[in-house]
Amino acid sequence: MTTFRDLGVLPKICDALERAGITTPFAIQEMTLSVALSGTDLIGQARTGTGKTLAFGIPVLQRSTPVDDPAYADLPQGKPQALIVAPTRELALQVSSDLALASKDLGLRVLTVYGGVGYEPQLEALEAGVDVVVGTPGRLIDLAHRKVLDLGHVHALVLDEADEMLDLGFLPDVERLLKMTPESRQTMLFSATMPSAIVALARTHMRHPMNIRAESSYENATVPATAQFIYQAHDLDKPEIIGRILQAPDAEKIIVFTRTKRQSQRVADDLTERGFAASPLHGDMAQVAREKALTKFREDKIRVLVATDVAARGIDVRGVSHVINYTCPEDDKTYVHRIGRTGRAGASGIAITFVDWADLHRWKMINKTLDLPFDEPQETYSTSPHLATDQGIPEGTKGRVVPEAPREPRAPREGGRDRGREGGGREGGQRAPRNRDRTRSRSRGGEVVAEVSTNASGEKVEKPVEGSGSGSRNRRRRRSRGGQGGGQGSQGGQSTEAAPQA
Repeated sequence: MTTFRDLGVLPKICDALERAGITTPFAIQEMTLSVALSGTDLIGQARTGTGKTLAFGIPVLQRSTPVDDPAYADLPQGKPQALIVAPTRELALQVSSDLALASKDLGLRVLTVYGGVGYEPQLEALEAGVDVVVGTPGRLIDLAHRKVLDLGHVHALVLDEADEMLDLGFLPDVERLLKMTPESRQTMLFSATMPSAIVALARTHMRHPMNIRAESSYENATVPATAQFIYQAHDLDKPEIIGRILQAPDAEKIIVFTRTKRQSQRVADDLTERGFAASPLHGDMAQVAREKALTKFREDKIRVLVATDVAARGIDVRGVSHVINYTCPEDDKTYVHRIGRTGRAGASGIAITFVDWADLHRWKMINKTLDLPFDEPQETYSTSPHLATDQGIPEGTKGRVVPEAPREPRAPREGGRDRGREGGGREGGQRAPRNRDRTRSRSRGGEVVAEVSTNASGEKVEKPVEGSGSGSRNRRRRRSRGGQGGGQGSQGGQSTEAAPQA
């Protein structure tokens, strides 16, 4: 059996890995290490969960020079020697964690940079000096524009999950980062799939790369160690189904993938109300809250993580027994990436997909592309016998472990609406009188002759205006000829003033 030592990995790295129980390389690692350690550009294609991080991480670490090495004196002091670009914050943190594990005895300084957090810690670390930088495209470009991140001396650049960066619209940012690095660098690109845009990127920015494919594009893409179940389920019944699955004997950590952030929050709240330790994970959460949720999930403080697709690639947690697609994935790539969170690194797992009636056509396209045997999902309810049989749910299990909280009866309305104003309520269906006076003016011939006010009791008081005549006065009348009115603009007639009689 081949070991990391057999592949020429430094003893210090091997020792650190062995202390963590990692001794035997996976297929992508074994095929990649000998090529990457020589400094050759390479394209590695393998599904998620196959150990790609160490496939590029070990060469990056081994070809970097620590501060205590005499050769470090010939390098630009404190400048990054390697750059690893990841599409999401969670994935960047996971990559950094693996690098820190492997480099524990090397003394290399690894820095993770990403958005959603303050600049100060990252700026201080860059000023103190770093050897390897792992980050997301947006924050990397931001720091480079601030002139605090110098990428002009990196010897290796890694693009991890390149197809995901394409899906998230980061490809223009990636190209800008590539132009900031020396042309003599080693470039390694890793991706689960190879869309045409990624192929074009590789042709433009890589020098005669070695193509390494641990498996064919979709051969075993859906993880052979993962049992897959496709159920046509009603949306209102899904929380009950999940609650019952959580009580199956082999259910440990479970990731539920949702299509929207709002759905992620709602499902997590529903499962929590049912008595299960659950937490959402979506883009509207603060970065600190997201990291806290992942930490609790890793430490078994919560059993269920309800995540959106954006966070899917960043979740690399051991011991995930089930992945549940709360809704049908958008396409075959999303399906592969989602269920790749279980059955990782040779472990077994269960993937369950709920398909709504409106998504049947979409699922059939996914099923056909991946050549799966689930063309007609079985209509399933929480009480369906085949659900209990498939998932090993004990007889009599319900979808909650705590009693449903009683609903408080709504208090009857009394007195109507007062809208928080004193004396503003309605009693007996009548509006309370308004405590204000109204004043209106009466005019005659354009001249104000009196003011009429209404007091709080509703009585009208007329007050003549000083200087105005209150008596009667003569009014001149107008007589029209020919029966036509005397207004201006009337046709024909012209009004005349009647002569006074003797």
